[in-house]
Amino acid sequence: MNRLDPKIPAGPLAEKWSNYKSSQKLVNPANKRRLDVIVVGTGLAGASAAASLGELGFKVKNFCIQDSPRRAHSIAAQGGINAAKNYQNDGDSVYRLFYDTIKGGDYRAREANVYRLAEVSNEIIDQCVAQGVPFAREYGGLLANRSFGGAQVSRTFYARGQTGQQLLLGAYSALSRAVERKQVNLYTRYEMVDLVVIDGRARGIIARNLITGKLERFAAHAVVIATGGYGNTFFLSTMAMTSNGSAAWQCYKKGAMFGNPGMAQIHPTCIPVHGETQSKLTLMSESLRNDGRIWVPKKKEDAEAIRKGKLKPTDIKEEDRDYYLERRYPAFGNLVPRDVASRAAKERCDAGFGVGSSGLAVYLDFEDAIKRLGKDVVEERYGNLFQMYEKIIDDDPYKTPMMIFPATHYTMGGIWVDYDLMSTIPGLFAIGEANFSDHGANRLGASALMQGLADGYFVLPYTIQNYLADQINVPRFSTDSPEFDQAEKGIEARIQKLMDINGEHSVDYFHKKLGNIMWNDVGMAREAEGLKRAVVEIDALKKEFWSNVRIPGVADTTNQELEKALRLADYFEIGQLMARDALNREESCGGHFRVEHQTEEGEALRHDDKFAYVACWEYMGEDKEPVMYKEPLEYEFIVREQRNYKS
Repeated sequence: MNRLDPKIPAGPLAEKWSNYKSSQKLVNPANKRRLDVIVVGTGLAGASAAASLGELGFKVKNFCIQDSPRRAHSIAAQGGINAAKNYQNDGDSVYRLFYDTIKGGDYRAREANVYRLAEVSNEIIDQCVAQGVPFAREYGGLLANRSFGGAQVSRTFYARGQTGQQLLLGAYSALSRAVERKQVNLYTRYEMVDLVVIDGRARGIIARNLITGKLERFAAHAVVIATGGYGNTFFLSTMAMTSNGSAAWQCYKKGAMFGNPGMAQIHPTCIPVHGETQSKLTLMSESLRNDGRIWVPKKKEDAEAIRKGKLKPTDIKEEDRDYYLERRYPAFGNLVPRDVASRAAKERCDAGFGVGSSGLAVYLDFEDAIKRLGKDVVEERYGNLFQMYEKIIDDDPYKTPMMIFPATHYTMGGIWVDYDLMSTIPGLFAIGEANFSDHGANRLGASALMQGLADGYFVLPYTIQNYLADQINVPRFSTDSPEFDQAEKGIEARIQKLMDINGEHSVDYFHKKLGNIMWNDVGMAREAEGLKRAVVEIDALKKEFWSNVRIPGVADTTNQELEKALRLADYFEIGQLMARDALNREESCGGHFRVEHQTEEGEALRHDDKFAYVACWEYMGEDKEPVMYKEPLEYEFIVREQRNYKS
């Protein structure tokens, strides 16, 4: 069998998932309790998967890096979740949601997976309503919708600016019920540090107890990775500090192929960098672009005066404002996809029209919305976001336009999975942002929550049974096997090596340097020379880290610097693979923008004849170059076109 067989069901696009479910293998209820499943992660994907598998009867071990699943990074998804309910009667449908997602990802995602995602989206909303998620409602009682980037319909369901938090509370309630009923064992403050493979199958993990520092062994018939993305490789990002790609990376080093690692999303609506001591960036929801208008001064002298503090944005007359997204993309305006909006902001700032003291900011203005809707309506929709902005910037966004600038956000790459969501290691599944996703080269806003809950509630509970049905005669595994011994000894040696260095510089010192390399050469605009330079510079920095990092304290207790060091060691390798992948892809598509490949108007220029594939990388060993395999993206039901958001 082809190692990269996506296992796409036969038949018409709209029937593939139904046909799959009607012919899949099942595990009877009595046998389910004999099968153990490890779920690593407790965000929307992990919590919903653990709760669903536990409810089905499987014995689930669920691992949470925080002190509670309620602290998962999913809460930071503020704006909403997409679904094709078409309550607005504005022309939406499952097919249109599918097509917008494929197009938004610049035709670099799998047709069948994306259609399935759109198909189950409506079920997600019903599930969450049943859990008590307080979605906004219209006067007549129907759930309210708003628009998001990359769509010309209103399909985004929301709970003010707290959608991720409310959805997570729903998933957490389901998980808590499963824990109380002893269907799920929840391990809080544990971090997976290695995958255990026995006879070619994923059979367990090594996890570090973050309170005691102890390494512990856990066995299961299958392992599910739901640990999110690797955006923190850039140091400054919108991700939570504990969000990291280490669990997925250990799977890669044990044989799971990594798909499209270079596909990283830059979010256009973030609070700009404001100092050298900053450790993360703050995301302002894309939902703000639904009512806010983005602009910079038309005149460079006005922009310069603003940067010097001689003018305020409110001093700039309407006729002297350049609403550049509305000007360049009249059909979509401020709601173009994230990659398009981010590059447009960078272009304006690079041309000398940026605002703020650094010149690396543009305005997001609500003056028109307040006049049109009234302050009360704007406050009802976005009040918590406005409060957050004012606390950070000390400026009232009701009176003065917000300042925003692009920042590293979501990663579309991840563990390669087939239609079953299984990796190239049998028994190892990846869901949510941890897999190479259903988003191709760019994720549309409000689709991350959709994918996480789709995978956890409605896809994995079906597909994992195809694998587990053949495992019912396999007895539970002992953690005393040589494979567990070897994995634990490897981690112990890695930790001891780090602790013994006793160098001069902190972990953050090296992480900031890595972040600068990544942002400058593997960020919004990439070119061959810079990507080659990044590979070399990251390698040199990695060697310096392993000879000169200083980690205070001891290993056998709580040690956050050691935690960060273990993750940073992975980030060096992730960063190199991202650069290699971006260098290999000689085209521009979505969030991957090669300056050598753009249209005359500065838009992304794809080369479908050469790069219509998922780049899948295989680990070959320490300090050895990885090998790339290709999964061709053969489109049967849609025609690839140059993305057009102008008409």
